[in-house]
Amino acid sequence: MSNNAGPGTKDPGLLRMAIDCHLKDLLLRIMSAIHFYKYQGTGNDFVIMDNRKGAYNFLTEEQVHFLCDRRFGIGADGLMLLNTQEGYDFGMKYYNADGRESSMCGNGGRCLVAFARKMGLSSEQLSFLAVDGPHEATLKGDSWVNLKMQDVNGVELGSLYSYLNTGSPHFVKFVEDVKAVDVFSEGRQIRYNDRFAKEGTNVNFVQPLEQGIFVRTYERGVEDETYSCGTGVTAAALMTAGPDEKEYVIPVQTLGGNLEVRFTKTGERSYNNIWLCGPATLVFEGNITLP
Repeated sequence: MSNNAGPGTKDPGLLRMAIDCHLKDLLLRIMSAIHFYKYQGTGNDFVIMDNRKGAYNFLTEEQVHFLCDRRFGIGADGLMLLNTQEGYDFGMKYYNADGRESSMCGNGGRCLVAFARKMGLSSEQLSFLAVDGPHEATLKGDSWVNLKMQDVNGVELGSLYSYLNTGSPHFVKFVEDVKAVDVFSEGRQIRYNDRFAKEGTNVNFVQPLEQGIFVRTYERGVEDETYSCGTGVTAAALMTAGPDEKEYVIPVQTLGGNLEVRFTKTGERSYNNIWLCGPATLVFEGNITLP
């Protein structure tokens, strides 16, 4: 009698090999999956990873861009790594959604502080080092973070705009009705004009309110309007100050919620003790495999 079971029967050895290959591939995918956290601060959202053991130093520009992609990845305005940093509670590394390492992000810094506490850095006052220098922060309750920004000692004042650096460069323009502004079109036109095209700038449209201001921002690196921009809100608030050298508290509305900026004006174009204050919350966490 023939042992040939016919052409429709699969060889058990080949079937086992196929199963083993599938299991090995599945195991490799599980082992290569990266764990992430998604945070947001007034709608400005970020992918965050705990990199204190250097597990994510390998990330490339293309991979960061993929992770921030809202259709094929997790979706975010930027990505941050929580690093170890001698002399500080932690270090902050920030990437824009285009995958490039970038300048300071105020809302990102606040979210990273909230994340650091979740990771066990439980002090109500934390210090960290970012690309623009040292920062300190205080936490109130479950989600409120006050972040100290760098002093500003120089502002370019044009006839229709202001230009300053609050950790990132910002073009500030006051308007009568910020809701009527085509932020994408007008912001992009300024961001890519001859002066700013190479390095880029963030563009803020600001409407004075009875109490505070309403700010909408076109962000470089995202290349679109975001729901909120911490360094942009800070820049706009500084430009709201009157001529008096004193302490100011400026309430700020954004598309994603409310913030507050506190500072002291010390000269015609000088500001210190600048604090960006607002909520920073965990949205979700999960695992994802890089392509």
